[in-house]
Amino acid sequence: MRDYFQYDLKVQSEHLDALAHVNNVQYLQWVQEIAEAHWSSLTAEKNETYGIWVVRSHKIEYKRPAQFGDVLTLKTFVAHTEGFLSERVVKIYFKDTNTLLAQCSTQWCYLHPQTRKPESIPQKVIELFH
Repeated sequence: MRDYFQYDLKVQSEHLDALAHVNNVQYLQWVQEIAEAHWSSLTAEKNETYGIWVVRSHKIEYKRPAQFGDVLTLKTFVAHTEGFLSERVVKIYFKDTNTLLAQCSTQWCYLHPQTRKPESIPQKVIELFH
């Protein structure tokens, strides 16, 4: 069984579009925020220097709309790493029913912290994800 990093959030008025649903761009913002929070949780206690993660691509699928006041559970995990690329999956559920409303697969690129050029993901980083 894969370990997930997760947290809950409540849909606020600033998350909505003209149709009173969560804006598509907002989902991508949440995808990035949970990825950053997960990475921070993995490295917070470490006395190491790590590279920089940048997004290469997102593939998002919207299944159901969320509206003002809905409480959502966001879950993420790293599905695959190879070379300098990593695939992170984020799934967003309605908290009360555990119904999936959106899922995103993001390809992240690992960069050297000084040169900011792609660098193979070190084993110490891969181990953090498992």
